[in-house]
Amino acid sequence: MKKQISLFLVCTLLCGLLGISVGAEEKTQLRFKEDGTFTILQLSDPQDDKEIAKELITFIEKAIETTEPDLIVITGDIVEDSRPVVDFTGDDRPLMEGVGNKDYATALADTKATVEQIFAPIEESGIPYAVTQGNNDYNSGVTNEDWLAIYAQFPNCLTIDESTDAEGKIDQYIPILSSDSDTPAFGLWMLDNGKGFSESQMQWMQNYETGDVPGIVFEHIPTDDIGNLFEECKPWDDGAFADGTTAYRLNKNLATGHAEFAHAPGVKTDEFALWQEQNVIGAFFGHEHTCGYTGEVDGITMGMTYGCQFAKFGPYGVRTLTLHEATGTFTTELYTYADGEFTLQTDEGYEIYDGGIGAFFAKIANVFKYILRSVLYLIKI
Repeated sequence: MKKQISLFLVCTLLCGLLGISVGAEEKTQLRFKEDGTFTILQLSDPQDDKEIAKELITFIEKAIETTEPDLIVITGDIVEDSRPVVDFTGDDRPLMEGVGNKDYATALADTKATVEQIFAPIEESGIPYAVTQGNNDYNSGVTNEDWLAIYAQFPNCLTIDESTDAEGKIDQYIPILSSDSDTPAFGLWMLDNGKGFSESQMQWMQNYETGDVPGIVFEHIPTDDIGNLFEECKPWDDGAFADGTTAYRLNKNLATGHAEFAHAPGVKTDEFALWQEQNVIGAFFGHEHTCGYTGEVDGITMGMTYGCQFAKFGPYGVRTLTLHEATGTFTTELYTYADGEFTLQTDEGYEIYDGGIGAFFAKIANVFKYILRSVLYLIKI
């Protein structure tokens, strides 16, 4: 009898463990739909505190409703660290945002309260989601260990730390399985560069076995490679922004969309070379809030995605990526948000002037816009 009871207990324990194992596996498994597509919604920079801007929750709900994604990726700056702002959408602290500059227990409690509110509409949707760390998430003062504990509380949040770097960065590779087998057909790199991207992170990525399936990188801060979508121009040219003492604008022969920050072309980072080694075909970032553009650099489609911090000026928006299993490719679209609705973004080309007095005054106007943009750039930093 004792043996039977013991056997029963062992079987029960094994079944329980098996159930836990299967549940954990199911939580992290993503799969292409029967039609061979998989849609990702990229949200970036909600950057709020426990006094959530009312419009932010509506924004997230509307984004999910509009795009119907299979996965949501949040590319960093979930919380605001701490800064004086003018909140345009009305929370209970219209002149201050942030969870930082407090004792650790308070900062952690405020961070948890903020994350709970931002994740709530995503959890309600039942859609899985993953997160990359942003600079403001680090500046909150909350440790990555506690960030991981926060993420672990949410059933649909896939974020874990898989990297072996000494700095404790939160990096993860998420495979997307084929529609008709358990073989990975695509992979997503969730990379933590909120405080830079270290050599040990590079080594982890380099040593990761992916089976050479196509991959997409998500990070918060754009690498310097994004500058290769820009061209040097004159300060009076439409779309000109300062980077140091030089004017640049988005190169419309290489990229489409809207840029409000300049990046110098000509840099190829070691990380970019690693992407190429690992068959990365896309890399997408946040961080700059009011930029939404897409272009291709040496076979890798790169893009900046709008933010959604409503304590700052827009434009606000999101990005979708639709992966195609059969071809190992993807398509991407940007949406801008205004008056409670999302609109598909179409490219806005630069004006072409035909010379004469009209062009002269237009160039003068653009010089003033360039100076204003440069000042605003410094303020936003």
